Amino acid sequence: MTIEPPAPGESRRPSGPRDPGDAWVVAPGGERYWGRFGAAGLLALDPERGVLLQHRVSWSHFGDTWALPGGARHEGESATAGALREAAEEAGVPDAAVRPRLMSVLDLGYWSYATLVADVIRPFEPTISDPESRELAWVPIDEVESKPLHPGFAASWAQLRSTLGLRPAIVVDAANVVGSVPDGWWKDRAGAAASLVGRITALAAIGVPGELLGLGEDTWFPEWIVVVEGGARGVASTAGVQVADAPGSGDDTIVTEVRRLVTGDRRVCVVSSDRELGRRVTEAGATVHGTRWLRDQLS
Repeated sequence: MTIEPPAPGESRRPSGPRDPGDAWVVAPGGERYWGRFGAAGLLALDPERGVLLQHRVSWSHFGDTWALPGGARHEGESATAGALREAAEEAGVPDAAVRPRLMSVLDLGYWSYATLVADVIRPFEPTISDPESRELAWVPIDEVESKPLHPGFAASWAQLRSTLGLRPAIVVDAANVVGSVPDGWWKDRAGAAASLVGRITALAAIGVPGELLGLGEDTWFPEWIVVVEGGARGVASTAGVQVADAPGSGDDTIVTEVRRLVTGDRRVCVVSSDRELGRRVTEAGATVHGTRWLRDQLS
């Protein structure tokens, strides 16, 4: 593998200081890949309009093809941050307009490309904000393959498309998780629940490995619902975690949440070591992980 700077006319950012990541990686076989530290792109999925695609200018690598907004990652930049930054720079995608669902990574050893699949939660109109785009368009899922696609995107599209119908959700039995460790939680139930929600919020930001959810791809960003009861009620929700107060039995509220969430495109998991609750939510269509499963991730 060698590293080459872009040749004249190939600069991804024609003006302003160049980031050290803006360079070609040359594979042992001679193929060139953009991004010294890898690259990342955003697959923004709008439920009404489809996938946001970028029509690349002719002078770019594989010009006049359609692909996802994306580009070279900066040194030390996470794949999620890189995908969102590039989408903002190339298509004017606001960070708050999308919610990450999964990260799919192509890792060649010497170079990697990470695709962040994200759901549009606040509709927006893309804007051409740099010279790399001829056109930006929402393309219905069934029409994506009708476009002349960038070879890399074309090779990954079938696999990416197969994930678009999966939306994992995790319902946490807070009382059971908190009560699984004798650390004095009973002295301040609300404080213990708030601490748990804070730790889950941090986990929600980095995601859960697909293998731990029984799903493919590298990382998923599930919807998190934490059910609290009794003296723990009133704990605030966060940007990544919804807190549901149980008016009575926490178990009954968890079963109600599972029934609400289980649909054709949802994979629901309940975190609890309560066997009777596990039986009830399994009958309602969820899978179950014990409290150790969650604690291992939080640690």
